[in-house]
Amino acid sequence: MNIKITGKDFVATESIKDYIERKLERLVKYFGEEFDVLATIKTEGKEQVAELHVTANGETYRAVTAHRDLYASIDKDIDILEGQIRKTKTKNDKQNMTESIRMKDSGVSGIEGHEIENEIIKTIYYEIKPMAPEDAKLELQERTKNNFFVFINIDTQKVNVIYRLKDGKNYGLVEPEI
Repeated sequence: MNIKITGKDFVATESIKDYIERKLERLVKYFGEEFDVLATIKTEGKEQVAELHVTANGETYRAVTAHRDLYASIDKDIDILEGQIRKTKTKNDKQNMTESIRMKDSGVSGIEGHEIENEIIKTIYYEIKPMAPEDAKLELQERTKNNFFVFINIDTQKVNVIYRLKDGKNYGLVEPEI
């Protein structure tokens, strides 16, 4: 744990430095001893402002609070930082869990180290409705996350695909010749 404490128009006493170090030990359970802290202490009017920047594992966390009591401001900063760290940790854990579920669903195992290539590993089934190309375009516009839409052209009775072009404004239509 690397701690740098600076005071702007304010002298950081030894007791304040010790208090900050003692409070920052609450963060050790999240990162171990591998994190950097920049603490800035200043006075604005009648309030004492404590600003803490914590950098660990490529992430930066920041908390700034003002209070009449500097120690209360530091306590509040630590609480804010802990909340940010927990939120990020939960988000990363969920993402890792989702990634591992995807790997499991696709049949890829991280333990074996084998990667499946050139195989169909996922199939999606959905209903194809007969409609005009203009109606299919409207349907695709409603589905903002999809880049294409498959339908049966009511004029030709053949399967068509309408897709968004890379310009994001226009559409393309795939129609079989036969």
